[in-house]
This record gives sequence, structure tokens and C-alpha cells, in this order.
Amino acid sequence: MDAVEQYQLFKSDTCGFCHRVRSFLQQNNMEVSLRDINRDQEAFRELLAGGGKGMVPCLRIESGDGAVSWMYESMDIMEYLAGKHEA
Repeated sequence: MDAVEQYQLFKSDTCGFCHRVRSFLQQNNMEVSLRDINRDQEAFRELLAGGGKGMVPCLRIESGDGAVSWMYESMDIMEYLAGKHEA
């Protein structure tokens, strides 16, 4: 994975798409900080403020220059991280 970028995965234990992304991470030995929006109200507020939607999974991507982007949709997240992991 890109050493310059930092990732946080906003998730819920009751979300099947979140489990899909977490399984992908585990299978590829990728470590990403997990933020549970049901157990952590601050995480939910941060997701709404930054990403604009309260849906999960959502990957928060912080680049080396401090720019932050938010990515929704499990397939998009897995494809993005797979590309970074291969680089």
C-alpha cells in the first residue's frame, strides 16, 4: 500500500458490504484503521461531515499533503486498495 496515504475504514458490524471489504483486507494482509459508526458517535459525525453521507463502508483516504477524500461502495474500495497494494 502507498506509504504516503493513510486509510480509515468506516464500517458497521451489521453491514454485509463492510464484511466483504474487511475480508478482502484480511486476505491481502492489509491493515487499515477501522471506525465503527454504531459504537463510536464521533466516527459517525466525522463520516457525515467529511463524506457527506452516513452510509458504510466508506474509506477515508488522506494523502501525504493532507488532502482527504472519501470513497463509498465496497467494490470501488477493494479495487482502489488492490491497485495501491500492487504498486
